[in-house]
Amino acid sequence: MTAPAPLSAVDVPEPPPAPIAAVAAKASLARRLGGLGAGLLLFLVLVALFAPLIARHDPDLPSGLPYESPSLAHPFGTNDVGQDLFAQLVFGTRVSLTIATLSALVALGVGLTVALLAGYHRGRVEAALMRLVDLILAFPFMVLVIVLAAFFGRGLLTTVVILAGVIWARPARVLRSQVLKVREYQHVVGARAMGASTSRCICRHVVPRIAPLAAAQFVRAANIAVLLEASLSFLGLGDPNRVSWGTMLYFANARNAFLTDAWLWWILPPGLALTAAILGFAFLGYAIEELADPRLARAAPRHSRRGARRPPAVTPAEGAHAGMVLEVRDLSVEYLADPPVRAVDGVSFSVGPGRVLGLVGESGSGKSTLVMALLGLLRPPGRVVAGNATVNGRELGRLHRAAVARVRGREIGFIPQNAMNALNPAYTVHHQVTEAAALTRDLSAARQRATEVLELVGIPAPRHRAYPHELSGGMRQRVVIAMAVTNEPSLLVADEPVTGLDVVTSARVLRLLLELRDRLGLSILLVSHDLPLVARVADDLLVMYGGRIVERGGAKAVTGAPAHPYTRQLLSAFPSLRGPRRRMTGLTSEPTDLTAPSAGCPFHPRCPDRGEACRCTHPPLVEVDVGHEAACLMRDQ
Repeated sequence: MTAPAPLSAVDVPEPPPAPIAAVAAKASLARRLGGLGAGLLLFLVLVALFAPLIARHDPDLPSGLPYESPSLAHPFGTNDVGQDLFAQLVFGTRVSLTIATLSALVALGVGLTVALLAGYHRGRVEAALMRLVDLILAFPFMVLVIVLAAFFGRGLLTTVVILAGVIWARPARVLRSQVLKVREYQHVVGARAMGASTSRCICRHVVPRIAPLAAAQFVRAANIAVLLEASLSFLGLGDPNRVSWGTMLYFANARNAFLTDAWLWWILPPGLALTAAILGFAFLGYAIEELADPRLARAAPRHSRRGARRPPAVTPAEGAHAGMVLEVRDLSVEYLADPPVRAVDGVSFSVGPGRVLGLVGESGSGKSTLVMALLGLLRPPGRVVAGNATVNGRELGRLHRAAVARVRGREIGFIPQNAMNALNPAYTVHHQVTEAAALTRDLSAARQRATEVLELVGIPAPRHRAYPHELSGGMRQRVVIAMAVTNEPSLLVADEPVTGLDVVTSARVLRLLLELRDRLGLSILLVSHDLPLVARVADDLLVMYGGRIVERGGAKAVTGAPAHPYTRQLLSAFPSLRGPRRRMTGLTSEPTDLTAPSAGCPFHPRCPDRGEACRCTHPPLVEVDVGHEAACLMRDQ
């Protein structure tokens, strides 16, 4: 393809490197806090388990004179009736932790059940349950707990039920949003489509995915429960027959401990124990939440303002075309197996400013693997084994995640295949576009930008506050496009952007992409299996088969005079709306098995023009016309 005129370089300061050390420090801090929290809770649990061995006296019986000072016999002294304060503190650990744990378990069980029923079944069930959740959350915690405790009386089980009845609503709301997301995953939808029962889908697919978040909610519920129990007991609404940290504080206050020196040992130890329990639950919950969502520790660096992002002053790498937005050189991707599977094999191409490059090929040709590698989203067992890339002159090396994360969402926008999977069903589309815009702006500017870009892609203002399920497929695709272009990237990667859309909507979406290209100065990498459709909008074409580029050049040249048999068969598989009628011929047999690669042309088992040399010789890309290349040994025959 013909390279555009080189752009003049501007000397600007090198952007600061991504704060990898800061991200690592954040992850390390979370682990340390989690370890500290687990240590505190483990110590309290051991104290509760071995309370009879630790305390020498019965906490409910007098064992000394009233208001005795601390001694070896009574480490914290005695209260006004001679009961050992150290024994009460130790045995109170049992009661406080038991109530907190049981309340959290009951609250999590109720909350998880409500979340599964509301999030999975939807409809009237969801409406009724979520209104109940809203009602519970609308009341102040302490007021509701005090009213219920005063009405139902005092007792351990009563306290557990009251606390669980107040706490369950928050886990229900948080978990329900995750159920809404998980139920729309393709494998869950596929399981339902294949006849899997509701209980099987929930138990096998939904619950395992939300289990880490449920564990975090349990810890948070226990944290709230231990504090509420202490508050109830301090107000005299706890179980008077069981000593807990809260009842110790209640009796200390009721019996005027502050008027004597006993307050130091009567009030301070249970207060410190409560503090240790609350901090332990809080630190452990923080670490579990990060485990449930690793992005909290590995998030890409954010910039507070759009102006804070400065283009890099990087000299293009040796062999790169000056002025190219994207330059990929000899990229190879393997999937670890026995033997390894080479899904992308030595692919090189470039995208110029304002150009639309179409990447076409049937399923299994390596298109999506190539795109995921370019975006740094390739997951194990896939890995980039060779090649490198540059974006606007910035060298990305072998497309490591950290390197690509600096440009993804900023200089490179991405439109995934299925818009519904890319949108969170729990948030409005405006909220989600705002989240994307906040990568390079403060929150106020991001909201304004979200409104602007949604109107730019044709979403009217009344629909900005709609949820994804309230929009049509075409409008959802426009929202995803808005998210991709909100930070004004120089390159837009569109992976099957019209999959699942009808013909009319597909044409409108493609027309929108071209309009955005012209208005925003975008370059577009358009990935699809539909060669005639891509050829109508692309300036240049890459035809991919078996992980390799088999033909490339201008769109008119490739479709007007295809030089590779694979390209010709792709074109002949689609009917022409113009021109004479002709017999259509499809591709025969299955695509090449990449697990058993041959030394020759990957297309030769299906090629109608194959010769003997095709079995043992790998054809290189050779120019067949100006700016038009093909990899075929039989092109001149």
